[in-house]
Amino acid sequence: MKLQGKTALVLGGAKGIGKAVGIALAKAGATVILTHYDWPDEAARMQAELGAIGSKHLAIKVDLRDPAAIQELFSTIRARYTTLHILINNIERGGMPIVHGAYTPEQWELEMATTLRAKWWVMRSALPLLQKNPEAAVITLSSIAGIVGRSGPAGLIFNDGYSAANRAISSFTETWARQGAPAVRVNELMLGFFETRHAEQTRGWDLLNAEQQDAIRNHILLKRTGRIEEIVAAIFFLLQDATYMTGAVLRMDGGYVLGGEEIPPMPHGVE
Repeated sequence: MKLQGKTALVLGGAKGIGKAVGIALAKAGATVILTHYDWPDEAARMQAELGAIGSKHLAIKVDLRDPAAIQELFSTIRARYTTLHILINNIERGGMPIVHGAYTPEQWELEMATTLRAKWWVMRSALPLLQKNPEAAVITLSSIAGIVGRSGPAGLIFNDGYSAANRAISSFTETWARQGAPAVRVNELMLGFFETRHAEQTRGWDLLNAEQQDAIRNHILLKRTGRIEEIVAAIFFLLQDATYMTGAVLRMDGGYVLGGEEIPPMPHGVE
């Protein structure tokens, strides 16, 4: 897929991964719709950066936990752009001021509404627009929490609801790939610990002591957390180059899932 002239919807664009992907797509020649909801100071900076690239782009405030708000978002997209070629389904848990801590019923609801259900409602509205194009692509971002759950040092960060929601996302990926075929490719980018996602530049990271932080890094085969530009590069690969890939999960975790166990020497065996 060539990005020039394409229309892309990127969720969770106030800061971090969503913003970086949206700005990169805009600079590559795509027309970008970036959603935001909270983080007002960061959202204002994002709007200024996006506007400086060109007036055709749109930053829009929308509560993606609300299906009616999602319908209104897509009414705006249809009226202003008529079509959609790319969806970066990046919305997940959070919103101010929720961070790690003991679960309450309200936090459980926020977890499911944001990390899981919002992605489903957005895709439901996006698919008819995407299917009008001979080539379109969806990338859903997920987390290795869906694999490792609360085991090992990742259990210091991942909670029960977040882990369960991310395991369900892979089921969505497979369903959406079937529904979108043959015009719409749907793939999942499963992330580990990145600077702006679970690690150094997040609020939850500072709740850990140095020993706990080192335990997470040491479990990663590459012994470091990921960088945001590495995520952007992977997304560009999935959009531009992976033209025969759909329904797949690309895990990008520095080897966290494989880490924590050393390879022993082969036994001598029986002679």
